[in-house]
Formats: sequence, C-alpha cells, structure tokens
Amino acid sequence: MRALEWVLTVFVLAGAIPVAAGAYQSVLAGLHRFRRSDPELPEVPPRVAVIVPAWNEAAVIGRTIDTLTELEYPPDRLHVYVVDDASTDGTAEAVRAGERRHPGQVTHIYRENGGQGKAHTLNHGLRVLQASSEFDVVLIIDADVLFTGRSLIRMVRHFSDPKVGAVTAYIKEGSRPANYLRRFIGYEYDNAQAAARRAQNVLGAQACLAGGAQLIRRDALEAVGGQLDTSTLAEDTVTTLNIQLAGFRVVFEPHAIVWAEEPHDVRGLWKQRARWARGNWQVTIRFRNIWLRRDRAGSLGSVSFALIWFAVFLTPILMIVSSGALIGLFALGHHEARGVFRALSSANLVAYLLVTLSSWSIDPDVARRCWREAILFPGVIGLAVITWGIVGVTDHTTWQVVLLLCAYAWVSLSMLAAWLLKLLEGTRLRPLVAPLLYVVGYGPLLCAITAAAYVRELRHAEMVWEKTEKTGTIGDLA
Repeated sequence: MRALEWVLTVFVLAGAIPVAAGAYQSVLAGLHRFRRSDPELPEVPPRVAVIVPAWNEAAVIGRTIDTLTELEYPPDRLHVYVVDDASTDGTAEAVRAGERRHPGQVTHIYRENGGQGKAHTLNHGLRVLQASSEFDVVLIIDADVLFTGRSLIRMVRHFSDPKVGAVTAYIKEGSRPANYLRRFIGYEYDNAQAAARRAQNVLGAQACLAGGAQLIRRDALEAVGGQLDTSTLAEDTVTTLNIQLAGFRVVFEPHAIVWAEEPHDVRGLWKQRARWARGNWQVTIRFRNIWLRRDRAGSLGSVSFALIWFAVFLTPILMIVSSGALIGLFALGHHEARGVFRALSSANLVAYLLVTLSSWSIDPDVARRCWREAILFPGVIGLAVITWGIVGVTDHTTWQVVLLLCAYAWVSLSMLAAWLLKLLEGTRLRPLVAPLLYVVGYGPLLCAITAAAYVRELRHAEMVWEKTEKTGTIGDLA
C-alpha cells in the first residue's frame, strides 16, 4: 500500500512539470539580455525575396504588400512574390493593383491547382524563385501580417554571422479593438514568443520559426532540400529543426515586431490550434531520435530543450494523470492527499507569479492592455483551487469532502469545461462564452484543444490545413 501511495504522489507532482518548465523558461528569458548581440548590417544588404502564400486574402493582401514595400530596406534589394493559390475572391486583382503601385517590386504568381495547403503553395513559389530569381535570403510570411518599419533590417543583420541559417521575429496580436479572446492571445504570445524564444536563444536551440516571419538564408534552405515539408501540419517546425540539424543556428530577434490578426472566437481558435497541436505531435514522433541525444542533435538534444518541449507536449496528459492520482490518494487516505495537493498548489502559485511578472517586464505594452487576461489566465476557479490548496482545506463535513474532491478533479475537468464553451458558442447562449472563459481559464482551453487534437491524430483523421479567416482588423502600426 505504501508503494502505491508513493507512485500516486509522484503522479500528482508530475502535474507541476509544465508550470516548473514555464518558470525555468522565465528565468532563462531574464538571462537573455546578457547573451544578446547586436550585429551590424552588412555594407551590401542581402537580396531578400518575400514569399506570401495567399488564398482568398483580398481583405488584407493589399495592405500587406504596401507595408512590405515601405520597409526601411533598400528597394532594389527587396522583392515581393505573392503566390495566389487559385483564389476565388478579389485576391488576384488586389495583387495586380499592388504590382502597379510598386512597379518592379511585386510579382503575382498564380497557382492553378490550389487547395492543397500552405506548404504546397509555398513550395510552388520556391520553385519559381529558384528557377528564375536571384536572392540571398527568403522571407516567408502570412498574407495578413504587417512588419514594422525596421523589423526586416533587425532580422537580416544576424546573417553577418555565417553560422546563422534562419531568423524569426516577435509576432504580436494586432487587432484593434481587440476582444476578450484576442487579449488572451496577446498575453499568450508574450509568453510563448517573447519569453519562450528568448529562453531558447539562451539555450542555443529554437523550437520553431514563427510561421508568419521566417527569414531563411538560401544556403540553409538548400541544405534542407530547398522545399518545405508537406507530410505534417507543422512545416515551419520541421524546417526549423532541420536547419539546426544541418549545422546552422536559428535566432529569435525580439525587437523585430510583426503584427498579426488572430481568431476572434473560440471555434476559430480551436481550428487554428488543433492544427498546430497535431503538427507538434507529428514532429515529436518524426524527430524521436534527437530527444535527449546531445551527441546527435547538439543543443536540440539537451535536457533543457526536452523539458521545455515535452512540458508543452504532455500538459493535457499530465493534468489528467495528476488529477486522477489525487483522487486515488484520497481514496487511500485523504490526509496524504491534502499534503500533496498543498505542495502542488504551492508550486503552481510560485510559477504563476514568476511567469506573469516576468512576461509583464518583457513587454509592458501587453501588460497594460492584457493585465486582466494575464491574471485570469488559469481562470477564476483555477486560482480559487490553488489558493484553497495552499491556505488549508478541511473535510469535517460531507459538503467539504465533496468540495475537496471537486478541487482535485478540476485539474482535469477544466479541460472538459473549456470544451463545453466551444459547444456553447454555437448556441443562443453565445454571449456567455466570454465571461465564462475568464471563469474556466484560457490555459485549460488550450489544453482542451491539444487533447482533442491528439485524439484526432490517434484516430488518423484526415489532415486538413484549415485557414484562419482574416478581415483586416489590424490597427495602426506602432
């Protein structure tokens, strides 16, 4: 019996691994300022070919073209190629209008057999470029993202180091006015990009070039085959890992700001993140020979990188295991369960405070706009459960025992509650989704999406690249 209690205790505390990894990541991000270098732009800036995949992007593509051609970069060293994936709206007309506004800087590439997804569209553009264009680096972006004036220069200067094969930027949610969900996303990106990628710079291993801002040296691109992966839903992550395995470094440039329009409702977010989660599953399996193998993969094979990668990858599983183990301990002897629950809650609180305060210091603009979403990221119920677990819980009466079991179960049931919010959004009760998300938590919502995506992957569901609807709501660039 004692051995079983120890096993269950370990399973409970495993639920603290994701938050511990988040805290570790925040510490590493704080060290970034001591590792950061500011290389000079080469006397002759590299020739940049920008590839923009576009399918029915009439609402946003014109502004994207104008923003790119107005960047603080020599016009004769920058060319924009819009790969039109057989659009059925006014995308082609908008791109041709861009060609007229910026003669010699914009090219419309029409792909007749469209509908295969972003990676196939990009590969079509890459084949055209490699056959007919001279370029030193290629910038792969999304049709809706808007680069700030000096962002490209800040990224390009890293190529003064021949070991750097690719550079990515800090993508921020830019919809104005932003609704509740987009403010949650804005805060999430502060952690998942501004903090996480700073930490990965310190480790010397980047997990993923942001899909909307991938600046790749031509030599590095050719070293990985000159084309993007089409067998997974995470072609950007596959490219990132392969470039590093080919001997190049991948760098995050935190001061290259790129604005993007993100989903405005839970269903849109669910489609987007389910694709990302399935892609990460596929990448994890595909690169299984590099994990914890520093001899094969360098920094990608380090313990630190594996901790950060798998803490995210396994979060839904760890939540369910931790919750189930708590209930199991309660069944064996509730006094032991309370002590372990207090330890788990304390770890969660420390990590929550460290991650939140660290993210606010990294991007004060996000802190001003999204402070409510930062505080309520775990949800009102989640914070209540953490607080109750620390200050002490009692079970002298039947209702206290019931509440205690509910607290233990909430660790995993929060994902079910988040899934119910998605269903609620399709009913007449849709206005309740926003306030209820603050109660349930945005973190549990992300975990629910990931869990659902893993189920689809295990069932070998069809891989579909579902496009996120864009309406051109990005505000004025800052």
